[in-house]
Formats: sequence, structure tokens, C-alpha cells
Amino acid sequence: MVEGPDGTPVNQWKTLDKDLQRIGRVEDGAQFVSRPMVAPGLALAFVVLAGVGAAILVQGEPGNWVIVAAAVIGAYMALNIGANDVANNMGPAVGAKALPLLGALCIAAIFESAGALVAGGDVVNTVAKGIIDPTALPDPAHFVWAMMAALLSAALWLNLATWFGAPVSTTHSIVGGVVGAGIVAAGFGAIDWSSMGMIAASWVISPMMGGVIAACFLAFIKAKVLYVEDKIAAARVWVPVLMGVMAGAFATYLALKGLKHVLQIGLVSALGIGGMVGILCWAFAVPFVRLKSKGLENRKKSLKKLFGLPLVVSAALLSFAHGANDVANAVGPLAAIVHTLQAGAIAQEVSLPIWVLTVGALGISVGLLLFGPRLIRLVGSEITKLNTVRAFCVALSAAITVIFASWLGLPVSSTHIAVGGIFGVGFYREYDAEKRARRLGIQKGKPVPPEERKRRLLVRRSHMMTVAAAWVVTVPASAGLSAVIYLVLDALT
Repeated sequence: MVEGPDGTPVNQWKTLDKDLQRIGRVEDGAQFVSRPMVAPGLALAFVVLAGVGAAILVQGEPGNWVIVAAAVIGAYMALNIGANDVANNMGPAVGAKALPLLGALCIAAIFESAGALVAGGDVVNTVAKGIIDPTALPDPAHFVWAMMAALLSAALWLNLATWFGAPVSTTHSIVGGVVGAGIVAAGFGAIDWSSMGMIAASWVISPMMGGVIAACFLAFIKAKVLYVEDKIAAARVWVPVLMGVMAGAFATYLALKGLKHVLQIGLVSALGIGGMVGILCWAFAVPFVRLKSKGLENRKKSLKKLFGLPLVVSAALLSFAHGANDVANAVGPLAAIVHTLQAGAIAQEVSLPIWVLTVGALGISVGLLLFGPRLIRLVGSEITKLNTVRAFCVALSAAITVIFASWLGLPVSSTHIAVGGIFGVGFYREYDAEKRARRLGIQKGKPVPPEERKRRLLVRRSHMMTVAAAWVVTVPASAGLSAVIYLVLDALT
């Protein structure tokens, strides 16, 4: 401090303080503006790194620049799978508060990568779901452009759907891409329309099966555990049974879906494995539940603690199976392009180079960590309110529905099943609440008026319409994009 002419103290640093405050506000503003660009910047760095790595590995080989471009698109596709599809596995656990968001992201990233690398398979089909016959295309070059167009269109559609906040099927996206490019390249006759009909039917069958099974389990738990007089005693009987069913269902699910590339297991064998695992889990769960239930109050809220650990385990197992299966959506077309360019011929099945599989596995995890939280929150808490019991029913329905679909030979989407399970739980809650309100109203002589019943709706209809519209549009949208991209690539070359 210095003194002024009149002897009063003067702050000689006042101007400097004001300047520093202005600089601080500018820095805060810059951070606020730049923060949304961090995730896209890291994603771009991953895509570039994938391209550089591919360039180093395939230098000197025929069509190396095309392989590099395909690797970049495959990395972009894997990012979008992680951003959109993985939310269906972790959303219920996060919405039920069984896992914090960061913990869910870390678990999903680890198990998605493990599933892709351990059970992702060393052989994949070159064309998704047998939709198109590769021999119908004029030559290998046109096949390469068709796969490039399918991969890029599916990635773009997934990116758009994620931006709109709609969980869609990555499998249906890549199928639509193959259909669009296949029609332009070889005509309508090259498409297996019976397979397409089955896929269209799965739009309705998958969510309905998932929703009905999830609602049935929730109704069972409410009737046998939550709404009985002695809830603790009922929980000690039925919760171990439900854990055994869950373990058996997931063992069967993983045998059919997650480990099919490592071991060839039929449905009967998978059910046998699931049965043995279920019985063992039930035997271990009986003392576990008895110990966990000691000291719990005889009320519904206390019992929700018993479902926390099984829900976390189920979410991890779903992520493992998802990584094992859906990594092929990102790297299957990429592996087909690499094989076709190196061999100079089209093959029905191709081997998966380890670097291709790594691009898919890492891309799914990076996409999940950077862009997954938004859809995880939507799936977990914005469709209907979930707790550990309801989320447990959703996870269990996902595994059981896949088993039923495999038995019936139906192509189903894990995305549709999981989201359908959430809607099923929500609609059952509405039905149960309405039934109880009517019963109480009749007892008191005060029926619930229609406007009050409407206010008590427990499922957000706006999300239901958005999701349903995105599901229906997925195949046509990705097909249209793919057709345009194929025409551009064909014209350029």
C-alpha cells in the first residue's frame, strides 16, 4: 500500500487485480467452451491412431491405402457401438443405483474388451446375417466398396441415433448397410428377403418378449417376496432361487452367444451347462442371502439390498457377451475388406487378424467411456424409475429372451430386448399401481378419476415413441446412406 496526496492509503495493485480477474474470466470461458470438444478430440485421436497403426502393419501390401481407410471407418464404427449399444447393459444397474456411473463405465470397458478379445472369434462371416450372396457382386473390387459403404453408413446412423438419444441395434444398422449397398451393386435379387423378413419381425418380437418376461419376473417377486407378511423369511426362500435362475440363464446365454467362437455348443448342451451352474449358484446363495438378510427390517426397501450384487454381476456378464458378439459388427466388414484385397478373391468366411480385433475391442471401450454416459442415464433413469429389483428383472429377461430366441431360430437384438424389458417393467408398475388404487378407491368409496390416473403414469411416452421410431427407421436409414456412399465410391474409382 502507498499513500495518496491526502494521506489516505491507495491500492497500487487495483488495476492489476482487475486485469487478472478479467483474464480469469476469459480462462473460465475458454474452459467452458472447450470442454465439450475434449471427447470428440480424443475420439478423433483414436481413429487417427487406428489408421496409422494399420498403415504400418499393411505397408507394401496390395490395396494398402484402402485397408487404412477401412481401418479408420472400422474404428469409427466401434466408437459408435460403445457410445450407443453398451448403455443397454449398464443402464439398468446405474439407474437402480447399484453402480455409480464411473464404476459402470470401468466395468463395462473391461468386460466389453475381454469379451471381444477372448471370445470375439477368429473367423467371422464376411456379410452380416447372410443377407446377400457375395458371388452376386460383379468382382472383388465392388465387394470391397459395398463393405466400405455398409460400414460407414452404419457408423453414421449410430452416431446420429446417439446424438438424438435413441438406443438402436448395431446389428440392424450393419444389416441395413449391407442391404443398401447390395441392392445398388447387384440388384434386388441378390438380397435374401426371407432373412430380411425375420429381422423385421424381430423389431416387434424382441422388445415384446423382453418386456413380458421382465414383467412376469417382477410380478413373481412382488407376489412371493415384497407383498407377503414376513418379507425376510420369503426372501430367504426365493432370492436364492432367483439367483440360481439368473446364474443358469447367464451360463446358457454365454455358452450360446459369448463363447460360440471358442467352443461349438448346441442349445441342449448350453441348457445342461446352465442347469448345473444354476444349481451350484443356488447352493451358494442360500447361506449368502441368510447372512445378508440378518438384521434387515421387515420392509420392501430393505430387501432391495439383496439384489445389488447379482445385478452388478449380470451387467458385467452382459457386457462380456456383448463384446464377444457385437465386435463383429465393427470388424467383420473390415476383416472381409482386408482378406479380399490381400487374397484377390471373395470368401464366405475370413480370419480375424489380431490387429483388426484389437481395433474393435478398444474402439468399443473408448466410445463407451467418452460418449456412453448420456444413453446410460436415459436407459437407466429416464424411461421409468428403476431399483435393484426391477433392474434385476430386466437383466434376467435379456438372458432368457436370447435363449428362447435361439431355440425358436429368431434373430433378435440385445438392444431391443433390454429396452423392451425396461418398458415391460414400467408398464407392469403402472398396471399394478392402477389395480391397487382402484381396490383402495372401492374400499373407501372414492374411485380414482381419469385425470389422476393419467398423472400417475410411470413410463415416459415421449421416449417410447422416439425409441420405437428409431428402431423402425434403422434398416431403411442405414440402407439409404449405404446406397449413396456406394454410388459415390463407385463413381470415384
